[in-house]
Amino acid sequence: MFKILVVEDDRELNRAVCAFLGRNGYEAVGCLCAEEAYDALYETVFDLIISDIMMPGTDGFEFARTVREQNTELPILFMTARDDLTAKQRGFSAGADDYMVKPVDLDELLLRIGALLRRAKIASSKRLTAGSLLLDADEHTAYLSGAEVPLTVREFDLLYKLLSYPKKTFTRAQLMEEFWEMETSSGPRTVDVYITKLRDKFSACPDFEIVTAHGLGYKAVLK
Repeated sequence: MFKILVVEDDRELNRAVCAFLGRNGYEAVGCLCAEEAYDALYETVFDLIISDIMMPGTDGFEFARTVREQNTELPILFMTARDDLTAKQRGFSAGADDYMVKPVDLDELLLRIGALLRRAKIASSKRLTAGSLLLDADEHTAYLSGAEVPLTVREFDLLYKLLSYPKKTFTRAQLMEEFWEMETSSGPRTVDVYITKLRDKFSACPDFEIVTAHGLGYKAVLK
């Protein structure tokens, strides 16, 4: 049974979400603040986190960043009243994998949880397929119809990230932060150069394309 940590300071909402998840085959643990959640994470291995942003003490942004420092694979879904673009940008930059605005449709929440858990399983398997394309994270190698496609480490990591979350848009800033880290000499347009290289190398692949989200960044779309 998948275990889900629900971090929400509204007691009634926390209780309702946990009860709903329990009725739908998940084991849910509710915490009212980030400090309680840290203790729960220390004691239990969770498969997914649902977190509010506006909480007393440590807010959701800082909570997500702290979790990401310890675990880069654990899916995090923000469930919050903050529906402004700035909050969404901060949320994804902090490490969130998905973002829902309250009031939340619980049936939609179930769908998103299922999608996040499937993606996490793909990530943990270290092998990702998209039609004739195979990405092997252990080897850091891409194969198209069985033939190896030469990629740099950064090209591979970018492609693996995009294909792990099909249809999800990643901003240039998000990709820079994850794959260029503290290389201050590189600007956001560096991402464009790498995307162009990937498009060239996989122009013959009919199974996916990297689409530009104008004004934001890029996403992979499966065909």
